[in-house]
Amino acid sequence: MRNLFLGAPIWLLLAISSFTYIPEEEHPTLGIGTAAPDFHLRAVDGKMYSLASFARARVLVVIFTCNHCPTAQAYEDRIIQLTSDYAARQVAVVAIMPNDPKALRLDELDFSDIGDSFAEMKIRAREKQFNFPYLYDGATQKVAHAYGPVATPHAFVFDSTRKLRYVGRIDDMESPFKTPKNSDTRNAIESILNGKEIQVKTTKVFGCSIKWSEKRSSVKRAFETWAKEPVAIHIIDRDSVSAILKNNSQKLRLIYVWTGRSGPNLDNFPELVTINRMYRDRDFEFIGLNTDGPARGDTALRILQKKQASNLNYSFDGRQKIKRVASIDPAWAGKLPYALLVEPGGKIAYAQQGSIDPAKWKKTIVNHGLIGKYP
Repeated sequence: MRNLFLGAPIWLLLAISSFTYIPEEEHPTLGIGTAAPDFHLRAVDGKMYSLASFARARVLVVIFTCNHCPTAQAYEDRIIQLTSDYAARQVAVVAIMPNDPKALRLDELDFSDIGDSFAEMKIRAREKQFNFPYLYDGATQKVAHAYGPVATPHAFVFDSTRKLRYVGRIDDMESPFKTPKNSDTRNAIESILNGKEIQVKTTKVFGCSIKWSEKRSSVKRAFETWAKEPVAIHIIDRDSVSAILKNNSQKLRLIYVWTGRSGPNLDNFPELVTINRMYRDRDFEFIGLNTDGPARGDTALRILQKKQASNLNYSFDGRQKIKRVASIDPAWAGKLPYALLVEPGGKIAYAQQGSIDPAKWKKTIVNHGLIGKYP
């Protein structure tokens, strides 16, 4: 679940369709004036961090955030800027990833190319060049239980005695392309540094719910549901193939041309099915094109059923197959398998022959203008 305004009035929740109310979590949030719970966590730089690691800081900002959440991604550059702006003023910023990666469903990754594992945290930190420690709490979630974040991102600001002085949002604007009206975390930092009373000590938060370990059951149920989805394959002619390539669907279309006669063609399916489950609730669809013809239709169907490929699947009708394959992409040499990402109107945004690179495909899809990383 994402885009949460915790405690907002019902009229506001109804007015803002992208925000969803959730009941109070069973993990209470740290109260103002409470001492910062200590932690001993490993960061993506390989080092262990605790409160003592930031002993010299006049202000300590602890931000619970993650990789997959679109709101968390929207705030990454602002957290980097916050860290940079206050580094010379003895303000330390540390980010903690609280989610259990095994409690994160594939369809909750629809705004991201990576999940919340420690290995994937390293990827994100390297790509974004994080200038703050990025700590992993997903194995036990002990620190998250102690602090009680309810969404990512969620900021906790402590003074020099490590008493909590502010808890809530970073600012009031989710979009990274607009200027916030209230920079609540910055205001709290400035008040502490200047010895002033913080005017707004707590704020509501918005973002993605914390993926507590007890949510692993929802992941299991999701896979069970997907496994029951019907799988079919339909025979199509040359004109239908052309229509698929023209793509009048207004969706980003991943087309996979394959044969059941070769192992590498089948090896790609698990990743393709994963990609489909991640993005199919957005402006995205996955279509499989089998080149073996009707004579091997039953074999192709059994393969698709085994792979749980419940996407749209088609097979050439067998006539003039060479011409049909050649018409897919003039730049394609004809070797199978072949995957291509087609924009509405038929423009090929990306193509790859042979074994696919799932990381590259996910990044290409989520960075495309039709999909995007932000709500």
